[in-house]
Amino acid sequence: MRTYLVGGAVRDKLLGRSVIDHDHVVVGARPDDMLALGYKPVGKDFPVFLHPQTNEEYALARTERKTGRGYHGFAFHADPGVTLEQDLARRDLTINAIAQDEEGRLVDPYNGAGDIERRVLRHVSLAFVEDPVRLLRVARFAARFAPLGFTVADETMALLQQMVRDGEVDHLVSERVWAETRKALGETQPSAFLRVLRESGALSVLFPEIDALYGVPQRAEFHPEVDTGIHLEMVLDAAARLAPGNDLIGFCALTHDLGKALTPREELPRHVGHEHRGIPPLQGLAARLKVPTEYAELAELVCREHLNAHRAFELKPATVLKLLTALDALRRPERLQTFLTACLADKRGRLGHEQDDYPQAAYLRRARDAAAAITSTPFVAQGLQGPAIGAAMEQARVQAIAQCRPD
Repeated sequence: MRTYLVGGAVRDKLLGRSVIDHDHVVVGARPDDMLALGYKPVGKDFPVFLHPQTNEEYALARTERKTGRGYHGFAFHADPGVTLEQDLARRDLTINAIAQDEEGRLVDPYNGAGDIERRVLRHVSLAFVEDPVRLLRVARFAARFAPLGFTVADETMALLQQMVRDGEVDHLVSERVWAETRKALGETQPSAFLRVLRESGALSVLFPEIDALYGVPQRAEFHPEVDTGIHLEMVLDAAARLAPGNDLIGFCALTHDLGKALTPREELPRHVGHEHRGIPPLQGLAARLKVPTEYAELAELVCREHLNAHRAFELKPATVLKLLTALDALRRPERLQTFLTACLADKRGRLGHEQDDYPQAAYLRRARDAAAAITSTPFVAQGLQGPAIGAAMEQARVQAIAQCRPD
C-alpha cells in the first residue's frame, strides 16, 4: 500500500501557487484496508475516504471505462492491482496527471511538469473525448492560468472541436454547465473561458445568447473595441480585477449586454433599448442553466438598469429613488455595491478606458445613505397615518437625494 499526492496540489506546488486542497491516491489497498486504518468512506461511485485526522481525501487507484453518452456514462474499477500510472492515465490534462510520493519524488508519466514549463494545457490521452465536462474544465483552467501565459495545445483544441461535432457537448446537464461556468467567472481571466468555448464551437451550443454578441458592432466613440463580444470579454476581466473571485458580479457582467445581439440590423451600431431587449434572453439562459435566484435577479437588474447608473447625474432625484428601490438598496446596501461594481466593470471594459473613474458610484451610495436615513418616526409624530406616511417619506427621500447631487 502506497500513498501519493496527486492532481492540483502537485500542479500548484510546481507553479509556486498556494495549495488549498490536498488529494491523494492510494495504490495497493482495498476498502477494508482503509476502514481498518480509521478512514471514513464518502465515495458513492468509487472508493474515496477521508483521513481520520486531516479530513483530506484519499481515493483508491482506479480505472474507468466508457459505457454511455455524457459524463455519467462511465464504469469505474478499483482494486489493489490498479497501478498509479493507470490511475493517472484517466485524468484530463497532463498538468493534472502528476503525482508525488511520500519522499517528495515526482511520478510524471505524461510530462505534465514539462507542460507546466511550456505553459500548455494538453490532454493526457484520446480518452479525453469521452467526458464532455472536460471541455468545460479546459476552458475554466484557461481562465485560471491565462495570466501565467497558458494556452490550449493545438491537438487538444482539435479534440474539443471533435467533441462538439460529435454531439458529446449536447449531453451536458445544466447543473454541470452552471457549476463549471460559475467557477470560471470567479477565475482571474474569465474572458479566456469564452475564447476557448468559442474556438471549440461549444459557445454557440451552450451559450447561444453570448455567442450571438460576437461580430455585433457598437459606436466606436463609446466603444473603441467596436465588437460587442470583445467588449463582453473586457467587462468580464474588469469585473475579475475589481472583485476577485466574485462569481455573482461575474455573472452580472456576463449577461449585462445580451440585448445588443437583438438590435435590428438597420439600427446598428446604435443599440437603443438594448437594456430591455436583453431581459428575455437573460431569463432564458438563467432558467436553462438553473442559475440561483439571487444571481438571476441581480443580473436582470444590472441588465435593465446599468445605463441609468452610467447617467446617474442626469437622473431626477425621484428617478434615482426608483432605481434604489428597484435594487432594494435601502434595506440591502450590499446589493447596491454588487450592482455598482458590475456597472464600473462595464465602464472600464472598453479599449483605452480600463482605468476610468466612476463618480456615479459615489453619488449613488450617498443618495442611498441619505434616503435610508429617512424613517417614519417624525411623520407618525406629526399625526400622519396609513398611505400618508409613505407619501411623506418618499417626498423626504427625494429631497434628501437632491441635496446629494454634486454641483
